[in-house]
Amino acid sequence: MSIAVEPSASTIEISASQSIARWRDYLTLAKPRIAVMGLVTVALGFMLGSTAEWQAERLAHALFGIGLVAISCSVLNQWLERDSDRLMARTANRPLPAGRLAPNEVLVFGVLLGVVGFADLVLAVNVLTAILAFGTLLLYVAVYTPLKRQTSLCTAVGAIPGAMPPVLGWVAAGGQLDAGAFALFATLFVWQFPHFLAIAWLYRHQYASAGLRMLPQAEPRSKITGWMCVVYALALVPVSLLLKDAALAGDLFAVVALILGFGYVGFSVRFLLNESVRTARQLIWFSLVYLPTLLLVLTWDHLRLLS
Repeated sequence: MSIAVEPSASTIEISASQSIARWRDYLTLAKPRIAVMGLVTVALGFMLGSTAEWQAERLAHALFGIGLVAISCSVLNQWLERDSDRLMARTANRPLPAGRLAPNEVLVFGVLLGVVGFADLVLAVNVLTAILAFGTLLLYVAVYTPLKRQTSLCTAVGAIPGAMPPVLGWVAAGGQLDAGAFALFATLFVWQFPHFLAIAWLYRHQYASAGLRMLPQAEPRSKITGWMCVVYALALVPVSLLLKDAALAGDLFAVVALILGFGYVGFSVRFLLNESVRTARQLIWFSLVYLPTLLLVLTWDHLRLLS
């Protein structure tokens, strides 16, 4: 006769803590802060693309579907880069390189998220949004990620999916791929370069040791990264004004865009004159102030003109 042995309280506590740790690892794979920032730009794009009253249900499905596809991008990217992530201090403790999650389960998780997100967009939003979201995923995972080992031009390729969230929100609301969508895309596309160049400069030695050919290289020529930041920041000034030319906002937005734009140029020039950890971090900080401020003022000015 067998005697059932109930698990002890300590065993239950260990099991619960392991489950919590596992969920935390899956949450880490999702990169929630980046996902939330992306969804904010999706929502703003939706507001700008709406020609009638808001459709709250469609917006909710757009955020859900695009959010799942965005997380799928992150998960599949980390699945592909698990070996190189082991070689960099900033990524070595991620769930895959640290061995806390198995590659097969992460692959299934990433693919499942992408499929569910795509299906929701097709069924509850519109086909154009679904196609663009799926194309963004393919470009990020199947093109940009492998290119990181082949050429430093991967930065330009990666900036394309990085500029898509507000465009996805725009078309989810019923907007077309017109001048407004292009202006949104172009602004985010150009904005990314000083931001990511400064990050790549900070971690250039880690990228090089992992075999990733990012701009800049491990030992870039003096000032080359700073000059690139200045050139892209200068280009962003007229590019951001395309949003006014597309009749998405008025003079108030134009004034704020100019102030923010020349501020971005100023921080880029500081980095050029003194390429250091301090000036690189300051440039990254201002880039993270620039984008949400610009988009919020754009949306507010747009709604003001409509009222």
